[in-house]
Amino acid sequence: MAEQAAPAQALPDPGHDEFEVVIGLEVHAELSTRSKLFCGCSTAFGAPPNTQVCPVCLGLPGVLPVLNERAVELAVKAGLALHCQIAPFSKFDRKNYFYPDLPKAYQISQYDLPLCRDGYVEIAAPEGVRRIGIVRVHLEEEAGKSVHSGESIVGSEYSNIDYNRVGIPLIEIVSQPDLRSPEEARAYLEQLRTTLRYIGVSDVRMEEGSLRCDANISLRPRGSDELGTKTEVKNMNSFRAVARALAFEARRQAELLRRGERVVQETRAWSEARQETVSMRSKEEADDYRYFPEPDLAPLVLDPGQVERWRAELPELPDARRARFVREYGLPPYDAGVLTGSRIVADFFEAVAARVGDAKLASNWVMGEVLRHAPTEGGEVEAIPVSVQGLAELLELVKRGTVSQPAAKEVLEEMVHSGRPAGEIVRERGLEQISDRGALEAVVDRVIHENPKPAADVRAGEGKAIGFLMGQVMKQTQGKANPQQVRALLEERLRP
Repeated sequence: MAEQAAPAQALPDPGHDEFEVVIGLEVHAELSTRSKLFCGCSTAFGAPPNTQVCPVCLGLPGVLPVLNERAVELAVKAGLALHCQIAPFSKFDRKNYFYPDLPKAYQISQYDLPLCRDGYVEIAAPEGVRRIGIVRVHLEEEAGKSVHSGESIVGSEYSNIDYNRVGIPLIEIVSQPDLRSPEEARAYLEQLRTTLRYIGVSDVRMEEGSLRCDANISLRPRGSDELGTKTEVKNMNSFRAVARALAFEARRQAELLRRGERVVQETRAWSEARQETVSMRSKEEADDYRYFPEPDLAPLVLDPGQVERWRAELPELPDARRARFVREYGLPPYDAGVLTGSRIVADFFEAVAARVGDAKLASNWVMGEVLRHAPTEGGEVEAIPVSVQGLAELLELVKRGTVSQPAAKEVLEEMVHSGRPAGEIVRERGLEQISDRGALEAVVDRVIHENPKPAADVRAGEGKAIGFLMGQVMKQTQGKANPQQVRALLEERLRP
């Protein structure tokens, strides 16, 4: 793995330039399997509490776990997409701790022999592309969910437990402490989410808990190579919360160090209501979990040929696709970045561009009008509101000059709401663009006659006045005049 020295960046608040912030992220992503990691219970979200449980996922005496092959496949594909080495031999371990939402008091995870290791994610930074190292990606089972009667366990009159989530397969992605600002942490998370969703291993919905992030953050004197004492921040349920929590924690630690006090290694929670981190508990070390090999599961031995078949099934990844869009279609890097931010959008754009034969026209309409109407959830496009064939038909009408750009936007609006074809809407509303020279000449001459002052201004060389006259022509033709022809006629008639 190639590691790059991270450039120094200032903390958000002035006066903290003497410290450098060091951030590493632990991201949990639920895998998109139909059944749990070690039993056949459903993983569907939103079922009534405790209706998707069985003796295996509850860890009742006398039951044995059976590994879900699909979860292994998705975890390996995630590792491959994150440029990891895939271990031919790995094993599962018991991570022992007591918590009310963990009924068997241990979690089946991977400790010293994870499934994937030594990968990276690349993020855009002001100084160029930065490569953020990934230590490991390992498989583990999800815990249950505590539902408090109040905002948190503190102050709640009672708490209920929903075990539906117990045993859902997770991958934990642990980064190197390569991130140097809350903004970089957010960029890393966004790139990670895009990649996992692109390859279809997780729906990565933070609001449903299928993507969660814990952050380790410490400060050190600028120029030092030694890591400072870190805290772990939990309970961040949005990318915005991650950035705010890390910015707050960086300021808090800086203030402690400047007063000569020490930072305590502990786990802290982000309080959205108070916009601050609050202490939860002292930080556990690996010894606290008393890891030992899971006795009920055989080591996981992968066939190298199977790994290569899974690699071949991966789609083109976002970074590669972005570069190809610039190279193949001649799109600006920004446009290529927007279009490849979602696989749904990228697939749609390519299909429309192929039908229309004009990538730039397709790009402008997909990025502008189509995405404006597209439903989004958690920052990702959920569906495109028109079909490939429908948009291609509309853009063909634009290319042929049958409809003007403003009229085409009106047509798309109707297509989104009714699903009717573009040609039908154009005919019904009489939106065909007027390109007949004789018809346009009549309107242009009338507008010049009715507006002598702006016409005189144009003749005197005041170019801005021609915009007013064009507006009058478009108004009199109800927006159907061909704007290029109108301008040419006005310039011809008013030439000094």
